[in-house]
Amino acid sequence: MPQLPRTKHRTADRQAELVQAALQLAAQHSPAEVTTAALAQAIGITQGGVFKHFESKEAIWLAVLDWVQAALLQRLQDAAAPHVEQGDAQQALRAVFVAHVAFAQAHPGVPRLVFQELQHARPSPLKDKVQQLMQRYRQLLTGLLEPLRGPDGPAPGLDVPAATVLFIGAAQGLVMQSLISGTLSGMAAQAHAVYDLYEAGLRAKPTTVPRNSP
Repeated sequence: MPQLPRTKHRTADRQAELVQAALQLAAQHSPAEVTTAALAQAIGITQGGVFKHFESKEAIWLAVLDWVQAALLQRLQDAAAPHVEQGDAQQALRAVFVAHVAFAQAHPGVPRLVFQELQHARPSPLKDKVQQLMQRYRQLLTGLLEPLRGPDGPAPGLDVPAATVLFIGAAQGLVMQSLISGTLSGMAAQAHAVYDLYEAGLRAKPTTVPRNSP
């Protein structure tokens, strides 16, 4: 058998191992502090060997974010799909919320990486990847929220962009609070309670603010 396909196969395997090692290390340390030496040790290769598979540490984190985008969005879509098929957008939204929290609980390095990159004031390839992920997430939510705002829906006149922001903020807030408190195991139990509050907000009638209000 030709040598080149085997070489490519080994590289793909090593790249996948490094991506998972980076996620595991980011769950324990700030992603900025994760070194190539630590990554090499985690999968049993030399530090120089890391650069046979990725040209830089930034390239590793870009690959991590590619994996996150594919894995997270697939999990959210899978969670929503049965409810979408039944025409139940509200249950689809709840399923997406719970799936988001479960993903963060399983991969705590992901929110650490995302929050780290969003804090940077200047554009960067990593920040662009995170923003791309957030854009695709917003598109998914918009598609689920739109059916609720019709005259016969449960939330007529719903402000979909605002509801999207609030959904993401509630999920991220729960995850961040759990990371701060160190009680990741409680996230799943809290997810439904937090979503209940969000859903109640969707049903609330919009408040008209007087134009001369501050």
